Amino acid sequence: MDLLLHFYQTVKWQDLLDIALNSYILFRLYVLFRGTSAFRVFVGVAVFWMFNKVALSLGLVVTSWVIQGITLVAAVIIVVIFRNEIRSVLQAKNLKSLFWGFPRSVEVAPAEVVADALFELAHNRTGALLILPGKEDLSESVHSGLPWKGVLSKEMIMTVFWRDSPVHDGAAVVRGLQVDEVGVILPLSHRDDLPSFYGTRHRAALGLAERTDALVLVVSEERGTVSAARNSQMHEVKSKQELLEIIEKHAGATTAWGRTKRDKLEYGLAAVLSVFLIIGVWSTFTRGVDTVISMDIPVEYTNRPADMEILDTSVNAVRLEITGSGALLRRIQPEQVSVKLDLSKGVPGPNTFTISPASVSLPPGILLKDVKPPVVEVTLDRTVKTDLPVQVDWVGKIQEPYVIAQVKIDPPAVQVSGSARILSNISAVYTEKISVDQISRSGTLSAKLVASPASLKLAPDKVTIEYIVKERTP
Repeated sequence: MDLLLHFYQTVKWQDLLDIALNSYILFRLYVLFRGTSAFRVFVGVAVFWMFNKVALSLGLVVTSWVIQGITLVAAVIIVVIFRNEIRSVLQAKNLKSLFWGFPRSVEVAPAEVVADALFELAHNRTGALLILPGKEDLSESVHSGLPWKGVLSKEMIMTVFWRDSPVHDGAAVVRGLQVDEVGVILPLSHRDDLPSFYGTRHRAALGLAERTDALVLVVSEERGTVSAARNSQMHEVKSKQELLEIIEKHAGATTAWGRTKRDKLEYGLAAVLSVFLIIGVWSTFTRGVDTVISMDIPVEYTNRPADMEILDTSVNAVRLEITGSGALLRRIQPEQVSVKLDLSKGVPGPNTFTISPASVSLPPGILLKDVKPPVVEVTLDRTVKTDLPVQVDWVGKIQEPYVIAQVKIDPPAVQVSGSARILSNISAVYTEKISVDQISRSGTLSAKLVASPASLKLAPDKVTIEYIVKERTP
């Protein structure tokens, strides 16, 4: 229980955003591709990926390698074989339909009109082949159709399949309230288990049903029967009521209340499963504790009181032991890790600060295991200002028989700010070293002041030195 509590206490807002974003993407993929053949293959790829992780955790190297190869091949199959289906889903008129909302139900012709027309054709023993498309694209499976764009009616369907019509031997595609194409040629099924009385129309209907999610309705002119083919299956429809139910089921249109309730339940379950799946993937990649590494990270001091300065610290860097999945640790950069100590509560003199997990910033998915040393000693002191005289730091030996008789410094004193403890031991500020080896005449020069220690601040930090050189008197 403590381990679980610690696990979720280390979750950062980046982790939550990562999970939420990828869960929504997975849910949107389900919404867009639900019911398509590509989605079923995608589910198979996901199952293989989970098997691969299980095999890898059990140390089954060869099995993991084989499953990984199969997964890669299946991913290529999705892109190559189902490219048209994927394109038809992603060809949105606007971005909103991709990232928000739900797809409309399959646009299928009014069931009453289609049922009346087909059973009338069956009664007259007039052959017919009618396609009610599903969500998948038909362009790769049908060809040679003639654009018709006729308003759907019982009379229109019977006219298309009238024996003297030039397009009666082909199939008609019905979308919504219009006959979209006529004279369409369909692929034939090559199954050996079909009844002998199935003619070309029946084999064509099954051929399309084996390749797409369309509902294909067939009227046999020899037997005067109506058959329905979908999902690679075909059966004879005995009554008009049965055909109405088949068309409505294909459209997902039972009753408005039933459809809404079922869809809400299905989408809700898909959303929950998406979250759990992403949490599982996230845990696999970011919470694997199979690797531990050490990093030396400099300590940064923040929120130092304005009237104080740092005199001394016990360490300049600490060693962090961090743990996580090997994949994440291999990608980690030193600049992604930082240790910051808050000095806002510091007082003049020695202070002891503990390096807590809150003081350490780590990339998402990386956990802190240990810090060495766990505490840092920081000595602070009040900052004061005082005026100190300036002295020239002469070096070397002036040439004989000259001496520097007089020196004038402008300004003669400068303001020094720094630690009160340090300034109490300083009586003057010195210039940078000035060599007198080549001096033989009076002159003026500019020299920088040296802050010792470097934490002191000088104002100004330069002075002008005017010196007078005379000959030494015997």
